[in-house]
Amino acid sequence: MTTRTTPVKPRIIVSGILFWYPLAGVTYQFLHYLLGLRRLGYEPYYIEDSTRWIYDPDLNEPSPDPTRNIARVAPILERFGLGDRWAYRSHGPAGRCFGMTEEAILRLYREADAFLNVTAAQEIREEHLWCPRRIYVESDPFAVQVKVAQGDAATLAALEVHDTLFSFGENLGAPDCGAPAGRFTWLPTRQPVVVDLWSDDAPEGGPTYTTITTWRNKTKDVVYRGRTYYWRKDREFRRFIDLPQRSSARFELATETERPTRALLRKHGWEHRAALEVSSDLDRYRGYIQDSRGEFTVARDQYVRPRTGWFSDRSACYLAAGRPVITQETGFSKFLPTGKGLFGFTTMDDILSAVAAIESDYVGHCRAAREIASEYFGAERVLDSLLTRAGLQS
Repeated sequence: MTTRTTPVKPRIIVSGILFWYPLAGVTYQFLHYLLGLRRLGYEPYYIEDSTRWIYDPDLNEPSPDPTRNIARVAPILERFGLGDRWAYRSHGPAGRCFGMTEEAILRLYREADAFLNVTAAQEIREEHLWCPRRIYVESDPFAVQVKVAQGDAATLAALEVHDTLFSFGENLGAPDCGAPAGRFTWLPTRQPVVVDLWSDDAPEGGPTYTTITTWRNKTKDVVYRGRTYYWRKDREFRRFIDLPQRSSARFELATETERPTRALLRKHGWEHRAALEVSSDLDRYRGYIQDSRGEFTVARDQYVRPRTGWFSDRSACYLAAGRPVITQETGFSKFLPTGKGLFGFTTMDDILSAVAAIESDYVGHCRAAREIASEYFGAERVLDSLLTRAGLQS
């Protein structure tokens, strides 16, 4: 008599910043990877195993104590059937494990088929080398490519311990891309999205074009060949600050700002909402996007001027919710269809034309947005391509 055994599913470890930055946009980013891998037949785990302090939204500052962040995120993983598939291992003065035990984490490192370093945020420790494949997924192109060109030793070492390198900069290496190609091969990828998380029972769009963003970052500007490439969103928004006065449509920014900035936005006709009000809860964040007319947003200078081909993971969620997106051109239109449901802009006239087109056939543009999300960002499609090119098959 033959005994039938159940095939063991390939195990994939996803690592990143889920607990480090426990706000809804980041949570969805990693849920899309975990749920997409599960739908492809993999057994996904989320492990965060870093020496860095977390960002505590309650304190609005870094903290060595991850317990509040764990309390925010762990119930969400439980809700999506991942309650026994996660761990946070702290290496601080009071280092301890949350979720899986340290013994289970170390065993998983030996048994997993691959380690997926999403956002490239996890420093590779000696035990991570036990995984046969280490896959680097860069969500923010340009800065790393510049550091490679400048011979930064820490960056080179971090990249060299990975087997395959992917980037959201889909235009890296192209003749019209200003980012240095460097010594490494960068394969293009984009944010996977589980579309039905956004489109099931989505209400009709509201009256206001919105986005959820950081107004200003004080660090991460990059100097390359004597020119400064900026990380701050406020520089780009200021270029189009008159938009609400030029259009009959309504526009709102969900962002954390100081009083003078809020006054400036109101003066120019922008509506404003606190970003933490939107981002502190998973369902509230989803509802905010679904209740929007569409998204209007800008991109960071580091993506725009070098034409990296970057596209926002948040904008992909708007598309999945069936909400048209108007976003600053980074070269992404070489890879994604534009003109129906999705628009790239360079000038104010481009924006006004996009708004007019959407309003002339709103339902058609909503339908096109969702179709773009399914065809170009669908989690199974994106992740199957990534893992196949990384030498893995489910």
